[in-house]
Order: sequence, then C-alpha cells, then structure tokens
Amino acid sequence: MSHVRIVTDSIADIPASFVNELGITVVPCNVHFGTETLQDGINLTNEAFYARLRTSPILPTTSQPAVGVFEETYRRLIEGVDGIVSIHIPAKASGTFNSATTAARAVSETRIVVIDSTQITMALGWIVIQAAQAAHQGRSLDEVVAMVHELIPRARLLALLDTLEYAQRGGRIGKGAALMGTLLKVKPIVQFLNSELLPVENVRTQRRALQRLIELIAGYGPLDELAVIHADAPDLAQEVRTMLDAIVPSGQRIPIAEAGPVLGAHAGPGAVGVAFLVKDSSSTAAKDRT
Repeated sequence: MSHVRIVTDSIADIPASFVNELGITVVPCNVHFGTETLQDGINLTNEAFYARLRTSPILPTTSQPAVGVFEETYRRLIEGVDGIVSIHIPAKASGTFNSATTAARAVSETRIVVIDSTQITMALGWIVIQAAQAAHQGRSLDEVVAMVHELIPRARLLALLDTLEYAQRGGRIGKGAALMGTLLKVKPIVQFLNSELLPVENVRTQRRALQRLIELIAGYGPLDELAVIHADAPDLAQEVRTMLDAIVPSGQRIPIAEAGPVLGAHAGPGAVGVAFLVKDSSSTAAKDRT
C-alpha cells in the first residue's frame, strides 16, 4: 500500500479506469454558464456539457477550485501517509496551482509538494499516472517528486481543432485569426508547450491534417506513452488511434480519453489530439514547432 498520495485536477482528463486503479484523487474545476456554477465530473458530465455547449448562446467560462476545496482534500488524505504530491495545470493558464499551493501551506500535519506540470489534459495525465504508479510501488515522496520533474520536459500535446471559433470566443486567439481561419476553412494544428497554446500549422483538409498530426508525432521518435484525446468526437478519436498503430510498437496501449468541460470550452466540439511522453527529452526542442 502506497504511503504517498497523488492529487491532480480535473483538467488532466484521466480515464476513470486509471483513477480508480491507482487511487488518484481528482479535484474538480468549476464550469460557469452565466450565473450557474457546476463542478466538472460531479454535477456536470461530459455528455451534458457538450450537449449544452453546442446549443447554448452563452459561452461557458471556467475557474479553479477554491483554496478550501484543496485544503479539505488534503486533510482527508493525510492520515497514515508520508506525504502528498499534487500535480496541476500550469500557473500561467489557471489559478489552480496557486489555490493548491495556498491550501498546502495551511496543512502542516504532513508534507505536501505542489508541482506545476506545464501541461494540460492527458499530457498532464500521463505525468500523474506515472507518479501514482511509482507511489504504489512504494517509492518515497522525494523519489516520486524527482520522477515527476524528470517527466515534465518529456510530456507533449499536439491537437487538431475543428474550428477556431471557441478558441477566439474564449480569448485564446484574436478575432482576426479566427475569421481568417474560417474564411480559408483551414484545420489548425496546435501544441501546448511550456504552459502556452501555440500554433503549429494550418492544413486545408481534415484528412491531410490528420496525416500531418501523425507525421509530427512520429518525428519525436520512440514514445513511452500515448493517449488520444477528443472533444465529443469519439469516431475521429478512434480513427486517430488506428493511424497511431502504424508508428508505435505492436501492442502498445493507446487509451482514448474525452476532454472535459474545461478544455472543451476552449477547444470546441470536434477537436482531437494526442498526448504523449517521449523516451528522451534531450532532443525534443529541435522537434517542437515554435
């Protein structure tokens, strides 16, 4: 039994099978439709969110869990443990990291290490999963923390957006860029790197964009883990998973995860991406499209 507990936030989009098997604690982020506030995965399912996103004239907004929610979570976990490793979405992208840090300072009964992953969705999720696996193997708090810091520069996320509308409405890109993308009917490939959403390429057709997405991922060389993430696009996710089989060893697991409301609000329905861990981080800088 592990004496180190692992905590993350719902932006990690970790499939329930991993969460349950490894005992990962997921703190829900908040989703707001006007004055109505809902908790990701608690009283708002992905299915209900995407149905509402497609029809609501109000663009949902999101916010970090309150400091008190983190403090309550930490206090619930501290009994009989050597410490807690709390791994989160980047501080540049959300107040979640700051909420967790403030809460950790208030809980003096055990050691709590809060880490900025610099990543989102399953690029964050893979770091959390690996940390939880190490904890279950009996690794110490310091060993788990060291492993997380080693994994962070190896985590990558590349994604294909169906439209730039939601990124523009959420303030992630300017209106001009969104309008140009709509006029040209391009399919933008983006990456999340060093805590920022960055453009990679604009491709004219979805078929070519999917092929290009796989080519870019293959360029990173051997990969330790991959996951396909989608925003209410399960058929497209399955297609990407099949295409990935051509670039990874036979039998390598490639889970499919659905992006929750926080990512879905900014990416929009129809987005698909791949989160992965490269085997060797020493050469990744040359392969990143910045």
